[in-house]
Amino acid sequence: MKEINSSPRIIRLAETESTNNYMHGLLEKEALPEGVVIVADFQSHGKGQVGNSWESEAGKNLMFSVLLHPDFLPANQQFLISQISALAVQQMLETFAKPVFVKWPNDIYWNDKKICGMLIENDIAGTKLINSIIGIGVNINQKKFYSNAPNPVSLTQITGNEYDLCEMLNIFLSCFFKLYNTLMQGANEVIRNLYFASLYRGKGYHLFNDANNEFEACIQNVEPSGHLTLALRNGEKKRYAFKEVSFVMKSLKSS
Repeated sequence: MKEINSSPRIIRLAETESTNNYMHGLLEKEALPEGVVIVADFQSHGKGQVGNSWESEAGKNLMFSVLLHPDFLPANQQFLISQISALAVQQMLETFAKPVFVKWPNDIYWNDKKICGMLIENDIAGTKLINSIIGIGVNINQKKFYSNAPNPVSLTQITGNEYDLCEMLNIFLSCFFKLYNTLMQGANEVIRNLYFASLYRGKGYHLFNDANNEFEACIQNVEPSGHLTLALRNGEKKRYAFKEVSFVMKSLKSS
């Protein structure tokens, strides 16, 4: 079984539209090896889930994309890539601040504030994953946020310290490729269990919103497909795909 090390080829850019887009462009021109990383000091059009944008001050935060060729995974298991990506960010951040949680499906939260978002784009051929481009933005050294995002936070706001972005990336890659190697060894349930144990509001009953109403429920399960199962107090179960349900959040925007 192949293994990927934590010292891949890293391409550093002063500015790009988005690191995911840059990776797509490179793939159209050449066959890239697994583990290539694109890092940018600034993204002019950083992308989040379903067209969301990502605010980031130039040179202050960690913005990068990682390329995988996870052809050992069936396409219906692609959520495992999302899980290891989220867990690697969580592990990196918990080196410096706790508690850090994974907010389903793959946002990263410190307490009730968002410190990281990601966009994962998968290429599928038949029943197999061919390429995965994992785009990640982590708030590291930014001291103020100006967009209308309700609850952003950075690592420097949490701890009062500033961090070397190269060192932070190296910590992430070490965590990430350990988790990826675990997947390649077939230990999918190990990853799923780590993910479930790391979930934001993973214990107890909390308020949620879906297309119909606001309701109280607890997280019962995250399926291999990524679907979320919630249990109401009366025992009723509800199952959701991405963007079909959301946590009811308070606005906690940093000053």
